[in-house]
Amino acid sequence: MNHVAGKVVLVTGAASGIGAVCAMTLGKEGAQVIATDIDERAGSDLANAIVQSGGKATFLPQDVTDESRWTEVVSQIETRFDRLDGLVSNAGICVASPSITTMTLSDWRRQNAINLDGVFLSVKHCLGAMRRAGNGGSIVLMSSVAGLRGSSNLAGYCATKGGVRLFAKAVAMECASVRDNVRVNTVHPGIIDTPIWEKLGTISMDERQNVSIADNLAAAGVPLGYAGSAQDIANGVVYLVSDVSRYMTGAELVIDGGMTAGAIRRLADGD
Repeated sequence: MNHVAGKVVLVTGAASGIGAVCAMTLGKEGAQVIATDIDERAGSDLANAIVQSGGKATFLPQDVTDESRWTEVVSQIETRFDRLDGLVSNAGICVASPSITTMTLSDWRRQNAINLDGVFLSVKHCLGAMRRAGNGGSIVLMSSVAGLRGSSNLAGYCATKGGVRLFAKAVAMECASVRDNVRVNTVHPGIIDTPIWEKLGTISMDERQNVSIADNLAAAGVPLGYAGSAQDIANGVVYLVSDVSRYMTGAELVIDGGMTAGAIRRLADGD
């Protein structure tokens, strides 16, 4: 389809999980991908994989909480490509806590630093580059269904992802008010089969049935009955980066198998 052909797109947190698949898919669809991550080895491997598959990609190491590094990254992009058309601000972490009463201040601040400060810095510097180029652009911020509703044991994560959601709407209104042709939207993944569920450690893999943690959780709480894939999210991201979504801004793209739509009541025989 190549709806993003020729676009220069920055993807943060691109070394693994959803970010890696977003970067790969954007590359396959013709974008020039700038992948950044704190994991230099995995990030370099990702960029090489995009190139080997026929795409265009560059990797730049980056800590999204470091503003001086943001200045350097955006400067390199402008020097080399003279434009920036898309930002996929994906870098983030999730720290579970048994209770808000036992959550440490350091865990709270760490999530805020990456999930909120990192997103703020990404928009601050990338929006500036888009405005300097004068070609408009698309900013996609990775939120979560946790940014739409509360979840026990994830108060800190919910706070940050809810913040991302409203931050995006505010920036979308700013961009619209000055007619800079930059659109800002959020993506809200539900239960997606990525390594993050192993890290949370809530359920172990059932090797006898080969059922992942994500699928175990989805079977109980997702109307469609199964976990999504990172590719499901990447497809939505490509849509938002592309001009096909030109009339969307300040919007939420929820990709959750129906989690936030409601609940299914299964009637017993004879009801």
